[in-house]
Amino acid sequence: MSLSREPIVAIASAPGRGAVGIVRASGADLSALIAAVCGRPLQPRVATLLPFIGSEGQMLDRGLAIHFPAPHSYTGEDVLELQAHGGPVLLQLLLARCLQAQPGLRLAAPGEFTERAFLNDKIDLAQAEAVADLIDASTEAAARSAARSLSGAFSQQIDALAERVVRLRMLVEATLDFPEEEIDFLEKARAREQLDGIEASVAEALARTRQGALLREGLRVVLAGQPNVGKSSLLNALAGAELAIVTPIAGTTRDRVTETLQIEGVPLHIVDTAGLRDDLAAADEVERIGIQRSWQSIEAADAVVFLHDLSRRGEAAYEAGEAAIAARLPAGVAVLDVYNKADLGSGAGLPEGSLLLSARTGQGLDMLRQRLLQQAGWQASAEGLFTARARHVQALQRTLAHVQGAQAHAQQRDAALDLLAEELRLAHRALGEITGAFSNEDLLGEIFSRFCIGK
Repeated sequence: MSLSREPIVAIASAPGRGAVGIVRASGADLSALIAAVCGRPLQPRVATLLPFIGSEGQMLDRGLAIHFPAPHSYTGEDVLELQAHGGPVLLQLLLARCLQAQPGLRLAAPGEFTERAFLNDKIDLAQAEAVADLIDASTEAAARSAARSLSGAFSQQIDALAERVVRLRMLVEATLDFPEEEIDFLEKARAREQLDGIEASVAEALARTRQGALLREGLRVVLAGQPNVGKSSLLNALAGAELAIVTPIAGTTRDRVTETLQIEGVPLHIVDTAGLRDDLAAADEVERIGIQRSWQSIEAADAVVFLHDLSRRGEAAYEAGEAAIAARLPAGVAVLDVYNKADLGSGAGLPEGSLLLSARTGQGLDMLRQRLLQQAGWQASAEGLFTARARHVQALQRTLAHVQGAQAHAQQRDAALDLLAEELRLAHRALGEITGAFSNEDLLGEIFSRFCIGK
């Protein structure tokens, strides 16, 4: 992959007015930019208070300038940071002055500073993604976990696994190179024991990575059920605020209402949907569209809270509606049966595994929160967690599959060492995709395009 050598510049602070705004530049040589805007050389890594000079020699602002010479900078190139007052017009003037002052300087693309840090071996790909995760963190737990990933905790675990796979690959491939050696390779190298240990470590890393992905991305939970079973009341109770309109009129909720909550630091995206019933029973076209969107949300959910009305149990029409909904729920979506209105009816005889609560009084809400976390696979006791992404989980799943494939070959009486070596190579490659040791331009473009400009 060719590394762009064009110098880049961007506003690195958030849009809008603020006390301080930052313009950041990076390139192989920024001496012309420093001389033009700062008027003098800068002492490396020392904040210097000085006037920022315009194209006609006028002062644009007075602020701090910091020069980070290569390779001791965020990107591995020369980096200049200009810290000015945070007015949007002023920052645009300073940005325009930089573009005019340094030949070849151009505006940075989203994530290009961090991409250069990755391409210059300042950070690996997992750490680069952790930068974006730290910026986007919606909970304290997510921010702490992203910081751990940025520090290299996740990468170190992956690198240690890769090293173990490489050592075993070397032994297998060395044996392939010297077939005349009449030794029982698998027994002498204890290859089966090594594979068992690698499998256990990959499985452990996969479990932790799933936790990290959940912490970053959250769980999409849909509240579903017939009209007037209390879905909107439950959303309001979970959120602790009046987010959805609640009335005794069937079909009050016409469209999806989404609210992101956090339980023990885990984001939960709760979706309140229109009450489900036969399209012919809908009051009008608006409600019919709302019901269609409800089913769309259910199909895309990680978990569905199927809400039942305890006070209407036994009514023929109501039970028929319950059966029709249950028959249509997607097979691949986890469903949690919750019986609402415990203050109005008896909970005797409920199906095993179901929950009893009252959205009006708050009874059973804590148990529901814990069941949702259990449904997501969250383990509250996990310490030192790091953020992860779906692609990390998928890469570790492939790694585990290849290690298990290698074990299958090793268990055969006449083990095929060439096939064993190939499975280990594929396992090593899958691990390398996480940190960027093996990657492609399409993957990098997808990852860094989601960063904010200036980072």
